[in-house]
Amino acid sequence: MKTKDRIIDAAQELFFVQGIKRVTMDDIAKHLGMSKKTLYLHYKEKGLIVSQLMKRYLYEREMIFNQIADHSKNAVDEILQMMDHVYVTFRSINPQVFYDMQKYHPESWIEFRKFKEHIVLPNVERNINRGKKEKLYRKELNAKILCRLRLEEVEMGMNPMQFPPAKFDITEVQLTLLDHFLHGICTMEGLTLIKDHKINRQNQ
Repeated sequence: MKTKDRIIDAAQELFFVQGIKRVTMDDIAKHLGMSKKTLYLHYKEKGLIVSQLMKRYLYEREMIFNQIADHSKNAVDEILQMMDHVYVTFRSINPQVFYDMQKYHPESWIEFRKFKEHIVLPNVERNINRGKKEKLYRKELNAKILCRLRLEEVEMGMNPMQFPPAKFDITEVQLTLLDHFLHGICTMEGLTLIKDHKINRQNQ
């Protein structure tokens, strides 16, 4: 493995547990058993590590989203698989990561927002149109409006002003918003699939 990749892996491990702000370049070097001189040779500042980590993380998410879309049975199954992925993802990341990124690394947060605009938005719109064709979503839905609503919900769920981390669990917030969104767009057939999915998860 290349040294730069090892550094990103180590930073990810620390960031996901402690948040970004609390982790120093010293911490990353110690975690790797690497000298600070070697670390700074590859990344001159922590912001560059955050930026590279975000780019890699978003690329991996894009690959996962595409894989889920390609192998899902229908539009609702696709969203439910996404919901399961969201659950696992947010459970493995300290929510402070998102707050720190917005406040201290705005350039990386901008990349995250671009990802939502150029990758997530078209995928949500495609899923809504797919669900309408499959008669799992209500036929009168305006996909272009609702896909933007969905993106705003995701960002709102990460806003500490709206959902203070001391009072709200970010995973529960995101899953609740997604569940509410789904119930607003599904037909009775689609709602049945959601109900069956929940029952299957409880029985596992």
